[in-house]
Amino acid sequence: MEIVKQLTEEFKLRPDHAENVVKLLDEGNTIPFIARYRKEMTGAIDDQLLRQFADRYEYLKNLEKRKEEVAAAITEQGKMTDEITAAIAACTTMTEIEDVYRPYKQKKKTRASVAIAKGLQPLADFILAQQGDPWAEAEKYINAESGVESAQQAIDGAKDIIAEIVSDNAELRKKLRALMENHGEIQVKLVKDDGKGTYDMYADYSELIPEIKNHRILAINRGEKEECLRVKVAFDGDVAKRVCSAKYVKTKGACADLIKEAVSDGYDRLIQPSVEREVRSILTDRASEQAIRMFEVNLRPLLLQPPVKGKVTLGLDPGYRTGCKVAVVDDTGKVLATSVIYPVPPHNKIEESKKIIKDLIAKHKVDVISIGNGTAGKETEIFVADLLKEIDRNVSYAVVNEAGASVYSASPLAVEEFPDYDLTLRSAISIARRLQDPLAELIKIDPKSIGVGQYQHDMDKKRLDAVLDGVLEDCVNSVGVDLNTASAYLLRYVAGLNAGVAKSVVTYREQNGKFTERKQLLNVPKLGAKAYEQCAGFLRIVGGKNIFDNTAVHPESYKKAEKLLKLFGYTAEDVKADNLKELPAKIKAYGEDKAAEYCELDKATMNDIVTELMKPGRDIRDSLPAPILRKDIMSIEDLSVGMVVEGSVRNVIDFGAFIDIGVHQDGLVHVSEITDRYIKHPSDVLKVGQKVKAVIINLDIKKQRIGLSIKQLNKSQAKS
Repeated sequence: MEIVKQLTEEFKLRPDHAENVVKLLDEGNTIPFIARYRKEMTGAIDDQLLRQFADRYEYLKNLEKRKEEVAAAITEQGKMTDEITAAIAACTTMTEIEDVYRPYKQKKKTRASVAIAKGLQPLADFILAQQGDPWAEAEKYINAESGVESAQQAIDGAKDIIAEIVSDNAELRKKLRALMENHGEIQVKLVKDDGKGTYDMYADYSELIPEIKNHRILAINRGEKEECLRVKVAFDGDVAKRVCSAKYVKTKGACADLIKEAVSDGYDRLIQPSVEREVRSILTDRASEQAIRMFEVNLRPLLLQPPVKGKVTLGLDPGYRTGCKVAVVDDTGKVLATSVIYPVPPHNKIEESKKIIKDLIAKHKVDVISIGNGTAGKETEIFVADLLKEIDRNVSYAVVNEAGASVYSASPLAVEEFPDYDLTLRSAISIARRLQDPLAELIKIDPKSIGVGQYQHDMDKKRLDAVLDGVLEDCVNSVGVDLNTASAYLLRYVAGLNAGVAKSVVTYREQNGKFTERKQLLNVPKLGAKAYEQCAGFLRIVGGKNIFDNTAVHPESYKKAEKLLKLFGYTAEDVKADNLKELPAKIKAYGEDKAAEYCELDKATMNDIVTELMKPGRDIRDSLPAPILRKDIMSIEDLSVGMVVEGSVRNVIDFGAFIDIGVHQDGLVHVSEITDRYIKHPSDVLKVGQKVKAVIINLDIKKQRIGLSIKQLNKSQAKS
């Protein structure tokens, strides 16, 4: 209950909603299912907030478990006190609980453990009590058999024990960490050039810890890992030692002086290196979480880009020496033809290449060309733009981000899908399909290879994979999946299904023919009642027996949906015939609360059902801005400062956003050029795939750099 209370406060939820979410998670319900079908229990929390809630809930459960383990370990040693119990209960992070446990952990041989073995613990306690002459007391501990040859050796051993006691003090470590985080400075030196000037800005760099940006932390970490940079956290040691001394020194005199000496040694030798590591770890964790969040923010709109439906597509995977790979796919993604052309250097077989493409366009009635944006992409785009001027058919083209296409083409999944095609041709097929249905194609690729985000290869793999899998799951389930055409790979991301059950669904479909009703899923081996409850609403059956099966209405609500239709004089046939245009107005006139109560539905679920019934089979992506289809091209030489350009956001990062404006090099809008108002992060305003207009504010053709401003364009338009 304490965890639920904490979650309620942190997420600013109603107590009953927080309690319900915890209960639903504990029962094994998936995030998409809870977000879509249990709105009345959660207050309609969206899937992203639910994932944050679930992550935090898991952390707090693990923290409680660790507290129990630490308490048991200390109790087993017979050292548990009321003070330690209270200290454990007060811990709010894993680091704090480890601080409490530190003095009771089994340690390797240390200077303090050697001194304790020599019987010097009582002398250390005497000095800490500060109530006598330590040197006179030290004479009592001279013992050749114990290895204590003099009073000085006894004092030195006692100081080693005190140094470790100070170092193990949980309250002190917490205070020093906070001081270092709030007042420390990151200092960086360049020790080796990587030959590319990557770390030039960090050659002699320092910045206060509270002010350093997350992306700089990750850049510095990478430079340190590559042994190009040397990094340290600088903090005033005298201040730290005074803080430590104040905790233990209560009087003046010889004992106090020895404690100060022990504190100084303990800080330099034990505390400072350890706390510096902890602060660096905190900064890295914080920066990593921000980078992972940015990856999540960028990946979601990329996956949910509107599909280019119903068009025969020709995919081009550009290349120089090995040529440009070609694949034509029909409007369902089925491969119709493949080829290789050589329209760019070193071959320059332009006319031969044009003939091949023109023949393919004519034979297969190609509607659109999808061009990968990698090596030789610009030259290939120029070739296509010239070619389109020479044909009568209305064909346009789009440049797609080909990141990860080569990874996919060499994967076991690609081999399974296209065993008869060379891996280079598989890339061309993938590029064509990316335009037709970005989600279905991109989901086959490791998200880290898709080309959004930053420093993804430096992240904790397990954490990054968990977050990105959550994004994939949310996107797949928000769009819905055609049960009769989906691959096992796509089905595995449907709520309630895993890889094994997804394969069982496909096997059942192959053996028994197409599904005609959702309830047939209950006949699939390994797919039990719980999995059916979780997955059914996200699986669509086009042209099945029940029109509801082609909507996001959950089978558990079918009877209630029928009751709602009947209340206003409609039937399932009216849903098929698209005759429900007046339904929302009728419900409003009748009273939403009254209608929901009559149908035994909460208002949020009733409204969701109405939306679905009014447009069965709808694709939420269709309401988003469509990809930009072009017929002509610009080069960077065609640009000039002051020119207004239009494009789409390719990637959002901590310091700005990269915009595809139709030339080979993306333009950069720095965070300071996005808007006049204060924003915490570029993602507050811009999303991947968003269409924007900007003015060119600087141009470096030699370095292929384009600087853009959205706010300056908005200002000039407002004046005019």
